Amino acid sequence: MIRKYQPADIEAVLDAWYRASLLAHPFLDEAFLERERCNIREVYMPNTDTWVFEQEDGVVGFIAMLGNEVGALFLLPEYHGQGIGRQLMDHAANLYGHLEVEVFKRNTIGRGFYSRYGFEAAGERRHEETGHALVLMKYEQTSREPE
Repeated sequence: MIRKYQPADIEAVLDAWYRASLLAHPFLDEAFLERERCNIREVYMPNTDTWVFEQEDGVVGFIAMLGNEVGALFLLPEYHGQGIGRQLMDHAANLYGHLEVEVFKRNTIGRGFYSRYGFEAAGERRHEETGHALVLMKYEQTSREPE
């Protein structure tokens, strides 16, 4: 079930982010991940519109939006490939229609997911803090479901 993020979800969200990041971003060092963990808790979560996907076991993933930009989409790795990421993305697409995301070029898991969903590459830039390339991807939903 998709529901709005609540502050009590923070540890589950951080766990999903961290475990999925280790899988998708093996090129990022631990010091960067630790700084990002603090930023997620203190900066990103208070300033994003976030929805979590909850099952009987608890929160297994989330999507955080900054306007129409996908700031984060992460699932616990054991839940990859079950359609949960697509459901979260559908939720965001139904709200915003036009979506953008920046994903590390070396993140083949993320880029593959976004490409399969219908995002198209629209440019590249260098991530200032890490020096790694980011790919800007854009998605335009052709027909929106009524809200």
